[in-house]
Amino acid sequence: MAFSVVLITVAIIAFLYAAVGHGGASGYLALMVLLGYGVAFIKPTALLLNMVVSAISFLHFYRSGFFRKELFFPFIILSVPMAYLGAKWPVSDFLFKFLLAFCLLLSVARLLFFREADFSSEKKKMPFGAALVIGAVIGLISGMIGIGGGVLLSPVLLLFHWADLKESAAVAALFILVNSVSGMAGLYTSDISFSPNMLVMVAAAVVGGLAGGYTGVRGNTLVLKYILSAVMVIAVVKLLL
Repeated sequence: MAFSVVLITVAIIAFLYAAVGHGGASGYLALMVLLGYGVAFIKPTALLLNMVVSAISFLHFYRSGFFRKELFFPFIILSVPMAYLGAKWPVSDFLFKFLLAFCLLLSVARLLFFREADFSSEKKKMPFGAALVIGAVIGLISGMIGIGGGVLLSPVLLLFHWADLKESAAVAALFILVNSVSGMAGLYTSDISFSPNMLVMVAAAVVGGLAGGYTGVRGNTLVLKYILSAVMVIAVVKLLL
């Protein structure tokens, strides 16, 4: 695949994920799996792009008034240290592929099947203890495979009616950012490598993230979501086969 096509794909992934409050790690992972990159390159690259895009997305949703700090902090208390530990935890190829396939399928569900109208009913109070446990589990998985965890957190917030779509996007964006930083710290002393073209990939992610964050607080783009979902399903098939 030509590098220009890779850059365009990175920008599209950043656009779509920023629109729903995510950093795009599962999308970047799917792309790099299809390109045949190794784990030592995949995890830090996905985390770095994730950090950039989730920060942009969070700023858009925060400035629009959708961030609820009382939802955010209970999840992050244990997720940050667990993300650090997960990043340092040696993960077998089988477990990495299994967890990544699971997260990619969740990403597809989040992109295609979660609509604002489905979560417009009265919100319920979130149990603090449950948030601690959920945050710890998501943080560990996030660190192990190189994602920020938003793709796991958002469905929880929505399915239990603890937040609506845009509130979950705002909380997930900051959750992804801090977990990605923690995961990157855990990888710092490990065998990691970045592409010489990393800065160009970051620039593409910034462009896509800015456009996606702007779009996310105002609406969604359905056709591109179907395309990205198809790519992730193909990546899942490749992982499992």
